[in-house]
Amino acid sequence: MKASGTVFKYGDNVDTDVIIPARYLNSSDPKELAVHCMEDIDKEFVSKVQQGDLIVADKNFGCGSSREHAPIAIKASGVSCVIAETFARIFYRNAINIGLPIIECPEAAQGIENGDEVEVDFDSGVITNKTKGTAFQGQAFPEFMQKIIKAEGLVNYINQKG
Repeated sequence: MKASGTVFKYGDNVDTDVIIPARYLNSSDPKELAVHCMEDIDKEFVSKVQQGDLIVADKNFGCGSSREHAPIAIKASGVSCVIAETFARIFYRNAINIGLPIIECPEAAQGIENGDEVEVDFDSGVITNKTKGTAFQGQAFPEFMQKIIKAEGLVNYINQKG
């Protein structure tokens, strides 16, 4: 499994309130959430993001409220993977639960810039910055996590097994 696209780069402590502002939490429709994804931190995100693009951030991505609306909004906007130095633990769990691939890799987070073209190989954990010709070794996805992502989330994975 691979993901590749253009990078949207953010800094430290991107919290769930800027990923999807609280004023939109009256909706649980992924398409509606996607329309407002990142709007309080990056007004151009929704108009520029393309299917397969990636988000790269520094430390503590997804901190703040433990709402699963945040990873849902990111995934529904077309983002194929989020790479960060570190993730807030509840965001990490919520992302995996809804089938959004995320990888912690401090070296990649520091070595990738906004607009770079990046490819992620989930089997090996290799993150390749095609723009700069550099590669980073991230954590490979365990097989069960790949199955959850392929199933589009934990609930679908469990339903497929039953």
